[in-house]
Amino acid sequence: MVDDAAIETNDSLRELAVELAQTAAAHVRRRRTEVFAADGPAEGAVRTKGHATDPVTIVDTESEQVIRELLARRRPNDAILGEEGGGDVGATAPGAITWVVDPIDGTVNFLYGLPGYAVSVAAVRDGVPVAGAVVDVAADVTYSASAGGGTTAVSADGTTTPLRCSTEDTLGLALVGTGFAYGRARRAEQARAVAEVLPEVRDIRRLGAAAMDLCHVASGHLDAYYEHGLNAWDWAAGALIAAEAGAVVRVPAITVGGAAGELAMVAAPGVAEQLSDLLTRTGATKALPD
Repeated sequence: MVDDAAIETNDSLRELAVELAQTAAAHVRRRRTEVFAADGPAEGAVRTKGHATDPVTIVDTESEQVIRELLARRRPNDAILGEEGGGDVGATAPGAITWVVDPIDGTVNFLYGLPGYAVSVAAVRDGVPVAGAVVDVAADVTYSASAGGGTTAVSADGTTTPLRCSTEDTLGLALVGTGFAYGRARRAEQARAVAEVLPEVRDIRRLGAAAMDLCHVASGHLDAYYEHGLNAWDWAAGALIAAEAGAVVRVPAITVGGAAGELAMVAAPGVAEQLSDLLTRTGATKALPD
């Protein structure tokens, strides 16, 4: 439990991020069996936003509310940017903390009962993530990091593993993650690019949750990851976790929304420049507005 006194150090912010993410993840884990029974979701449990293929569930909303209520008690003066409840990460005073929250990253996986969805919470100061936690809900693994404090994965039985990204230095042997948008036009361009990237790497993985992909780079389960159109809540915690594991991280400014379609790329240092060059040659470094 984090002390209720003022929490300002990156490590203490990390403790709180872990507490917030784990509390919300426990709620998500319990509610999935309640809301999504064998005969389908409860009435009104799923709606869409932006695109017909982009779902949000009642559990997304509940998970974010759990985090907001905890923060209201623990750090009532901090700002919050949440995927469902909104907010403005650029509106805080210098040095102030904004909590950037994805209550369920990988909602489609969650909806279908596929493993690979997470709760992501990051503390951001002056536009830079300084602490964060990502909880793999189905596997009950907590990834966390603080700026300058390293990164770990803690399993359900309490086993703690320091993370270090891959040592792979040949792009042709790299396993690369990516993701696709919900909009047809951007998705078509992403498909065109991935068709050119695929022959140049070991293989492509599309796992369906950006925060988890970034943690997979941190742990060496992926050698690299790239995607267009991420929002701050998709990457704020995971990018810090990957960076603290030694990955090269190139993400948009935290105030840039996903609709701008800018590229995010995170890679083991041995393949980062090779992947960057490949993405440049294929035209994949250009923004793909929604």
